[in-house]
Amino acid sequence: MKHFLSITDMSKNEMQVLFKTAARIKKETRAGKSRSDLMGKTLVMIFEKPSLRTHLSFEIGMTQLGGHGVYLAPTDIGLGVRESVSDVAKVVSRMGDGLMARVFAHRTICELAANSRVPVINGLSDWEHPCQILADLFTIWEIKRELKGLKLAFIGDGENNVAHSLCLAAGLWGMHLVTACPVGFWMKEEVVGLGASLCKKSGGSITQLSDPDAAVNKADIVYTDTWVSMGDESEKAKRLNFFKPYQVTTKLIQQAKPNALFMHDLPAYRGNEVTSEVIDGVQSIVFQQAENRLHIQKALLVHLLKH
Repeated sequence: MKHFLSITDMSKNEMQVLFKTAARIKKETRAGKSRSDLMGKTLVMIFEKPSLRTHLSFEIGMTQLGGHGVYLAPTDIGLGVRESVSDVAKVVSRMGDGLMARVFAHRTICELAANSRVPVINGLSDWEHPCQILADLFTIWEIKRELKGLKLAFIGDGENNVAHSLCLAAGLWGMHLVTACPVGFWMKEEVVGLGASLCKKSGGSITQLSDPDAAVNKADIVYTDTWVSMGDESEKAKRLNFFKPYQVTTKLIQQAKPNALFMHDLPAYRGNEVTSEVIDGVQSIVFQQAENRLHIQKALLVHLLKH
């Protein structure tokens, strides 16, 4: 049994296999071909946070693979309040074949995995968002056919889960991640340290700056995320004002390579972290990126649950 709690829980070679599987599944799905890889399998999906892409990709993915997804909303369980996290994991894993959870605290997903008899997937935590980054890497690979050596500039709030998983992914793949974030909003030292350690083997690099112009210069990919993540709502006014210099505009993205890609994991708040001109522009691949959550999630589910 294998869990997927961090992007580092999968090797580069395993991801390459998943990319090829996802590409094949995507082609078959668009051609209307059905699959039955997970016939009779059930994925239990626990949500502490609202979701669009995570919910759709896993539930539709299970259906299209011949299985079934069971959605459990926050009020259905009261995770850690009405019932302990460990007890929930023990009950769910005696009934379902897999468990996906979208949680506030990373320790919750770790506790679920520690007490589960079936594979546990991190659908998002405050520390990482590995399913999103798996889809991002697949999308870049789909277009560029290579990841090693690419420069990815992340602009905005470096303390969030997307930036953390991108940092570790850069280390695994030998990519060059450059972040531009205000001082006080840089990535966690523990994550940067692990990313840097991985880079020593892969030839990648992790650089943190405060200047978005310098970060975007000659980048292959420009990536941003919301400035106000779930849980940061009380700081919304302060954050919107503080991050204004980090908006991805047409002027900023023009400093990247002419064929640079723009990425955003969505939901996007147009006029805040990115302008409509950029997100709707020819360099934007955000909706291909969103669609690929479905295809790579199906490949992941087959990888973890088909046995």
